[in-house]
Amino acid sequence: MKKSVAKMDLGTADVKSLLIKYSVPAIVSQMAASLYNIVDSIFIGHGVGAMAITGLAVTFPLMNLSAAFGALVGAGGSTLVSIKMGQKDEHSATHVLGNVVSLNLLLGITLTIIGLMFMDPILYFFGASADTIPYARDYMEIILYGNVITHLYLGLNNVMRSSGYPKRAMQMTLLTVFVNAVLDPIFIFGFGWGIRGAAIATIIAQVIALIAIIFHFMDKSAILHFKKGIWGFKKHIISGILSIGMSPFIFNLCACLVVVIINRSLQTYGSDLAIGAYGIVNRIVMLFAMIVFGFNQGMQPIAGYNFGAKQYLRVNETLKHTIICATLVTTFAFIAGEFFPRQMAMMFTTDEELIGMAAQGMRIVVAVFPIVGFQMVTANFFQSIGMAKKAIFMSATRQLIFLIPLMLILPLIFGLDGVWLSMPASDLLSTFLAAYLLTRQYKSFKAHGSMAVEAA
Repeated sequence: MKKSVAKMDLGTADVKSLLIKYSVPAIVSQMAASLYNIVDSIFIGHGVGAMAITGLAVTFPLMNLSAAFGALVGAGGSTLVSIKMGQKDEHSATHVLGNVVSLNLLLGITLTIIGLMFMDPILYFFGASADTIPYARDYMEIILYGNVITHLYLGLNNVMRSSGYPKRAMQMTLLTVFVNAVLDPIFIFGFGWGIRGAAIATIIAQVIALIAIIFHFMDKSAILHFKKGIWGFKKHIISGILSIGMSPFIFNLCACLVVVIINRSLQTYGSDLAIGAYGIVNRIVMLFAMIVFGFNQGMQPIAGYNFGAKQYLRVNETLKHTIICATLVTTFAFIAGEFFPRQMAMMFTTDEELIGMAAQGMRIVVAVFPIVGFQMVTANFFQSIGMAKKAIFMSATRQLIFLIPLMLILPLIFGLDGVWLSMPASDLLSTFLAAYLLTRQYKSFKAHGSMAVEAA
């Protein structure tokens, strides 16, 4: 009985209520994940020092690279599960679950081996210096050893959320935050493990959550659960996962490249501390972005299910309410970033130079944030209804066509501030593009009398 109620819920219940039901747990999970990183940075900043924050910031591109492959499988698999369930194809949805596990194992092990083999050259390329690489190396080595755990935890948690258990997925994320927050001070201060202690706490927290998630999928009363014969790769499922997951994969891959360019530009026009300042700004901005991602995750199963069930008015309503919520969040981020940047930076460090750099960067980065929520939701909307090409195009355009050229040009004119200015400038251009693509798509829907997926 639980299964049918969960599936019918997405197709019949009030859209606003559904968005709240699915978004709130996702928002809590996303905020918890962001707080997870913030807690690490705060303890590292106060327990190890300002240079350790820079060392941590140097690891961002490598972590984004790992996250790109995790999103390829996790986001692709969870969206495909929602679509298959909307189509009443529970058999295929179960095989998607098995293929998510197998793909994460394969990619996680591969990335661990490559990362450990070439760690130092990679970190230097990402902006490390002789002063910061010891911190970056100590942190990243532990994270890479636990890479498979991270991939499995994130991938299965996404599938659990999309298969009708958003609250349980939220609980798993909160569990990791709680364990990490408890272990961080013990390992960093109590045991004197420094930045390695923060990394160890992160992996232990994910191991505990992964065990709980595995028990969930072993329960035969769950809507989706592990069965014999679902682990082997199936071409059509792998193709679907990779096609839908390609958008967040490219987004994270581009983010990796962008952070590399940002770090190297900050080092060229500023100093190692400027990289640390970006690390602080990035942590704070991502806290607000994660709330929007939470709304996007709440939107995804609702839009995906109703699109699969051809209930297009409900898809439209879901998009509208998600855009409104996201805009409110990013407007609040704008206010906080413009009026309280020093106070937020002071949470991470007592170094006055670092605080000043972070505050200046924050004011510039959030300059156009009130309109950024719309752009973020639109890109996710195309992914949620299976229109992978548009989602990929939007992700690639913001990072590669707008941000990187601006990152190379503006610092030549404005120096260090030009590095910061490139971010709101690319956000502005990307929002205009999102408005154009969404308007054009809806004209196409109206002309055809439906919301049929474009031909590949």
